[in-house]
Amino acid sequence: VPRPGLLDPEGKAIQSALHSLDYPGVHDVRVGKLLYLNLEANSSDEACKLVESMCERLLANPVTEDFQIEVQEETVLA
Repeated sequence: VPRPGLLDPEGKAIQSALHSLDYPGVHDVRVGKLLYLNLEANSSDEACKLVESMCERLLANPVTEDFQIEVQEETVLA
């Protein structure tokens, strides 16, 4: 998602379209990207640290984008 304060033209266009469709209560729209990663790690903490490193090194532009990480543990059925 673009950092607060940076222009988000796609978000503004969507907000304008929503207003024209009679949704005046929408005050801000920010458009970003969502990535799902399936990886092996020994713990949720290790997985989070790995993904954070990936975001900082490749997946996110630290100058213009913020990122959020959610770890979901895989359920193994016996």
